Amino acid sequence: MQPPRPAIVNSRRTSRLPRGARRLQLLRAAQDVFVAQGFHAAAMDDIADRAGVSKPVLYQHFPGKRELYLALLEEHVSELGERVAQAMGGTDDNRARVDGAVGAYFDFIDAEGEAFRLVFESDLRNDADVRAIVDRGTSVCVEAIAEVIAADTGGDPERALLLASGLTGLAETSARWWLPRKGTVSRDEAVSLMSSLAWRGISGFPRVDGDQR
Repeated sequence: MQPPRPAIVNSRRTSRLPRGARRLQLLRAAQDVFVAQGFHAAAMDDIADRAGVSKPVLYQHFPGKRELYLALLEEHVSELGERVAQAMGGTDDNRARVDGAVGAYFDFIDAEGEAFRLVFESDLRNDADVRAIVDRGTSVCVEAIAEVIAADTGGDPERALLLASGLTGLAETSARWWLPRKGTVSRDEAVSLMSSLAWRGISGFPRVDGDQR
């Protein structure tokens, strides 16, 4: 895991922020700590120090470490779903949609702060609430893509969901493999390669009208 970014200066302990701004500050500090240390090794003391606040201030916003982690997870799972939904809704060209869906995963995984590690590499995945949030986020992405596949092929929803699940799995796995190697393969080239692979498979799926576009 990456070392945490430099701690926020202690002079912020005395500053007063609106509740929403303070909550965001605490979430960003918690993200740094959870990504660097994992859930189990992280402590509320670490998060408070990272944010430059006292522990009582932290507990005013979040009753415990688990609740703080779940709030972060909800935020980033929703972000990924929104990225995929925008890719699906941004064009009527299905080839471009596949490119956009793959690109959404690459951009999410390449985003500053490495929040993807909370979603895909959590050391709390056996927790029922964590699993439910991640599964719900995956379903949002898969269903958004499956809807387009079903409309394009005229196929039944279950087979469209299977294809969409394969596409999201390909995008996630390839993006995570690419991240430490992005100095040798650009983001655009990597997305193009993987989306071309996925498009060949999806475009060859039998259509109800027999059109093999």
